[in-house]
Amino acid sequence: MNQKNALIFGYNDYATEIEKNIRDGYENIEIFELGGDGDNSFDLSEDWDDISKRFDIDDSIAFCVIDNMAENIFLTISLREAFSDLEIIALSQDSESSDKLKLAGATQLLPTLQTTANVIYEILEKPVVTKVLHHILYEEGALQISEIKINNPDVFDGKYPTDIEWSRNHGIIILSVMGEDNSNEFIYSTKAKHHIIKKGDIFIVAGYNQDIKDFKKFIGEEDG
Repeated sequence: MNQKNALIFGYNDYATEIEKNIRDGYENIEIFELGGDGDNSFDLSEDWDDISKRFDIDDSIAFCVIDNMAENIFLTISLREAFSDLEIIALSQDSESSDKLKLAGATQLLPTLQTTANVIYEILEKPVVTKVLHHILYEEGALQISEIKINNPDVFDGKYPTDIEWSRNHGIIILSVMGEDNSNEFIYSTKAKHHIIKKGDIFIVAGYNQDIKDFKKFIGEEDG
């Protein structure tokens, strides 16, 4: 990487994960918060004068990673209008947002799947778990990944997902939690850490067939 500055717009789990993955490639990394109060805050009506005064734009790269895709697209348009030669890497959620971000002036796209794959790697980097996931993905066997709907949350006694020793108690690995509002959070994300398990939540789990069947019975889901 030739640039010295990495400017990450959007203060969230994606920004944190990107910062961890690129920290060795840039002399200076700054994360900017939409609507924040400090020096590293910005808004979508920004004229970007402060940015151009603080950083050599010709020696910078921008990451647009706002969760809200409409705002992320608007941010990309604004940066491209202000800095015609700036390299912009933008977070996209699906093919529709990817097309719009390209039209908005993004140089490269960063699919959420690619970013969250890095999150999984950080969480599940132990060799034994890597072996398990390889077995799930590439070999035929009893291991599988499954969606499980929680019908009886009382069995968790109001605990957060990160408070439970899933592997020891149930022989499974919880990858992510999907709430009734369709929000999907990886198990060690900030939101998941503060999410009390509710009826209707959906767990994405990895484990052996029998352990998954036993867990389904434990939380009240009929095994189909």
